Amino acid sequence: MFSRLGLKLFGAILLVNVVLGAVVFFMAARSIDDDFLDYLRRTQKERIDTLSDTLVEGYALHGSWAWLGDNRNAWRDVLRLTLAPRDRPDAAGAVSQKSPPEHHAGGPSSDLPRSMVDPRQFVLLDARGQPVIGGVHQPRNDMNYRALVLDGTTIGQLGYRAPDNMISSIDQVFLHRQLRNLGIITGVMLLTSLLLAGGLAWWLGRRTRDMALATRTIARGDYSIRLRLRGRDELSRLSEDINALAQSLEYNRQSRQQWVADIAHELRTPLAILKGEIEAMQDGVRALDGKSLQSLNQEVDHLSQLIEDLRLLAQSDARTLETPLDRLDLSTHLQSQLEESREWLDERGITLVTHIAPGLMIQGSAHRLRQLWHNLLSNTQAYTDAPGCLHVTLLRQDDKAVVIWEDSAPGVAPTEQHRLTERLFRIEGSRNRRHGGSGLGLSIASALIHLHGAHMTPQDTPLGGLCWRLVFMLDGHGTPAKNDHRISASHHHGKTLP
Repeated sequence: MFSRLGLKLFGAILLVNVVLGAVVFFMAARSIDDDFLDYLRRTQKERIDTLSDTLVEGYALHGSWAWLGDNRNAWRDVLRLTLAPRDRPDAAGAVSQKSPPEHHAGGPSSDLPRSMVDPRQFVLLDARGQPVIGGVHQPRNDMNYRALVLDGTTIGQLGYRAPDNMISSIDQVFLHRQLRNLGIITGVMLLTSLLLAGGLAWWLGRRTRDMALATRTIARGDYSIRLRLRGRDELSRLSEDINALAQSLEYNRQSRQQWVADIAHELRTPLAILKGEIEAMQDGVRALDGKSLQSLNQEVDHLSQLIEDLRLLAQSDARTLETPLDRLDLSTHLQSQLEESREWLDERGITLVTHIAPGLMIQGSAHRLRQLWHNLLSNTQAYTDAPGCLHVTLLRQDDKAVVIWEDSAPGVAPTEQHRLTERLFRIEGSRNRRHGGSGLGLSIASALIHLHGAHMTPQDTPLGGLCWRLVFMLDGHGTPAKNDHRISASHHHGKTLP
């Protein structure tokens, strides 16, 4: 029912709540006990002060303690009238009464415990220390004494027991009831917290168990599993990440399978041509002369170029495609490469138009950039109808150098532009190999762009073909460090024409 994590969580919450509940209970119980005694002490002190003043006034009025010693009822009345009501009584009125007033006949109505207004808990001594009241109950060691002073002369002492020593059974019942109520409250709190902890542990355990099952399934190679998303908390985001991981792994596996199949197809074609031409020579159908050898050499070159392209992309995937980057004049480098290709483009009916801003410096590799321009030029030559045109613009935008590479028709549908740097992707499945393309040119261009910390994006162009926008960081504006700084081409699986 509970996972191990759920049991651990439940045990941790149970332990914490039991400890906290016990601490709260004992602290609250001690506080109630201490507060009750403190209340009794404060209240008794106020009453003793009043009783002492009343006795001193009565002594001053009568001149001796005979008014109390000869009249036991008078002592009871004084205690009742001084300890029970809040208002201080008149000493003369208390002394003159021979019996308790009618409204006090039922006994003390004090808010103190009965034991604290019991006459047996008090003793009155004269100036010589002889008992005036309380002769039957002799003074005890657990009593406190208050001196009674009149005009600077001690006329006696009032003895009384401290509250700690005379809490009655009723008072004990009161305290026990409070502690019992506190225990009930604490128990209910613990039970409630345990129910909540159990629910939380079960919920969290179920969520984590589902995630563990999903990760084990993914580890076994089944990437079709998906977790149901609940809420917007961290666990939901983790479930979403697991789903994204499974989806990415499934896509990568499909891409890898397609990639292997496409590579096999691309390699089979030049090998089949080589095999056919060699067999034709062996059978005497084709003469073994320089022209035949030149044809074989072209196919071998094509096969070698294909293998080199695959090696470069493999290095890009493994993030081992490295090159030293130096301070490079992008304007001069791009201009020279385009001028070298102008005659080649003219032969294929493509007019080259350039607008190159001078002096734009970047951190780059001249060798890798030549590969980049070659791949873009090959793509333009292969998929631009003659007569056509190629416009190349290099300009500065803030701290960036932007290359705009535009060719004429045919174009690429916007829905397919995002796939142009995918490996071996072709716009038309029926397109033949008359252009000699392998479908890797723009994938390699994308890897080379990322090698320089730049990026390239496709878009439409008014010329009717395709526009590539290449953005480089200018040197001194967050570009990579120079001198053999090694950068891995974190190539995004993008989109490619042949």
